[in-house]
Amino acid sequence: MAGKRLFRVVVRSRGEVRKDSYRELADALAAIERAGAELADGASVRPVGGSVLRRLEPVQQVVGRVELRGPGRLRAGVDVRGDGSSEAFTGRVRRTLVEQRPGESAYEALRRQLS
Repeated sequence: MAGKRLFRVVVRSRGEVRKDSYRELADALAAIERAGAELADGASVRPVGGSVLRRLEPVQQVVGRVELRGPGRLRAGVDVRGDGSSEAFTGRVRRTLVEQRPGESAYEALRRQLS
């Protein structure tokens, strides 16, 4: 496999991990959007904590993460929140939130950042 660029998409949700490989960045980004939409459709969590612990609202809880790993230490992805919203990020250890422009989805923001 030497010399072949591969993009890995890792989907993490509820203790399960699914991995797929793609040759093209565009295909990997499309897979991230599909997986994120599936996670968002199933995202409905209740607030937790409150009396002793800090209360965490659904928007504060990550119910799924879709990560992209690629050549040149490329690391990026999308976190899907408990209310179905999403946030794109880059990096692995030091994650940087990708700012969404007005009318732009997290997936579009990630595409823009990686292009």
